[in-house]
Amino acid sequence: MKLLLKTLVAFLCGLLITGTMLFVPAGTLVYRRAWLFMALLFIPIFIMGVVLLIMNPELLRKRLEMKEREKEQKGVVALSGFLLVASFIVAGLDYRFEWSYVSNTIVIIASVVLLMGYALYGEVLRENVYLSRVVEVQEGQHVIDTGLYGIVRHPMYFAVTLLYLAIPLVLGSWWALLVMSPCILLLVARIRNEEQVLHQRLSGYTDYMNRVRYRMIPWVW
Repeated sequence: MKLLLKTLVAFLCGLLITGTMLFVPAGTLVYRRAWLFMALLFIPIFIMGVVLLIMNPELLRKRLEMKEREKEQKGVVALSGFLLVASFIVAGLDYRFEWSYVSNTIVIIASVVLLMGYALYGEVLRENVYLSRVVEVQEGQHVIDTGLYGIVRHPMYFAVTLLYLAIPLVLGSWWALLVMSPCILLLVARIRNEEQVLHQRLSGYTDYMNRVRYRMIPWVW
C-alpha cells in the first residue's frame, strides 16, 4: 500500500508539474501538441507503473529512488533536469509567440519515435531487474548480457536518447530541441562515470565490456 501511494503521488505530481511547465508559458490550454505529448508520456508511464506494481514491485521501488550517491552523477542529473524543464518552458513560449514551425508530419514521426523509445525502455526493464534510477551496484547483482544487452551495454540510455530527441518535436518546437540537445552529451558523461563504477565494483563487468564493444549505438559508440 505504501508503494502504491508513493507511485500515485509521483505520477500525479509529474502530471501536474509537466502541465504547468507547458501550459503556463503557452498562455492557453488550447495547446494541442502539449496534450498529445502528455498522452504519449503519461499513458505508457501509467501502464508501466501498474505492470511493475503487480509483477515486480521491488524494481518499481528502485525506479522511484531519485537520490544519487555518486558525486559526478549528482551534477549530471541536476543539469539534465534543468535542461528538461527549460525545454518545456521554451516549447510553451514557442507556441505562444510562434518562434518556429514544425509540420504535422514531423510531429507524427516524432510521436512514433517517442513510443519506440518507451517500448525499448520497457524491454530493458523486463530484461534487467537491477535497473535502478541511480548509479549503484546492488547486493547479489550480476552482469546482464542477453537481449538488448548483448547488442549494446547501455540500451536504456539509447531509449532515453530517442525520448530526448522526440519530445521537443512532438511539442512542435525546434528551439526546445536546441535546448534539449545538450542532454545527449550529459548522457555520455553519465555512461562514462557509470562504467567506471561498474568496472570497479561489479564482478564480470570487465569481461562483458570486452565481449560487447559498443556502449549505446552499434558500430558508432
